[in-house]
Amino acid sequence: MSLRSRGFTLLELLVVVSIIALATAGVGIAMRDSGQTLVEREAARLAALLESARAQSRGGGIPVVWRANPRGFQFEGLPPSAQATLPSQWLDSGTAVRGNGVLVLGPEPLIGRQQVLITHQAFPERTLSVATDGVRPFTVETVQ
Repeated sequence: MSLRSRGFTLLELLVVVSIIALATAGVGIAMRDSGQTLVEREAARLAALLESARAQSRGGGIPVVWRANPRGFQFEGLPPSAQATLPSQWLDSGTAVRGNGVLVLGPEPLIGRQQVLITHQAFPERTLSVATDGVRPFTVETVQ
């Protein structure tokens, strides 16, 4: 009868350490800062909406203005059917615009450099810019 040593093999220990490392990484990703995520989501959505309205303005040859208001925002100049397809409220009621809340979207292909600053009332230190140089599409940029 031989004495067999008790314990774990190196392979078993490596598997357990790998599982712990993957679980820790998953938890770290899941616990991402909700304030930053909220503002990023609103800014990305606004950039897409602005590009949609800009395309409709160019296609129809009509001037379109985006204007922030206390309850959300509105697109002025679009026909009623087009306005019905575009939302007029933020995803979260705490989202706000800092500074200038008016953007001219067309109908000219070159609209000039414009930006709007998006923030959240609960996270005022987190501000993102939705901006264009007048030629390229609106993009989300971090405010320094």
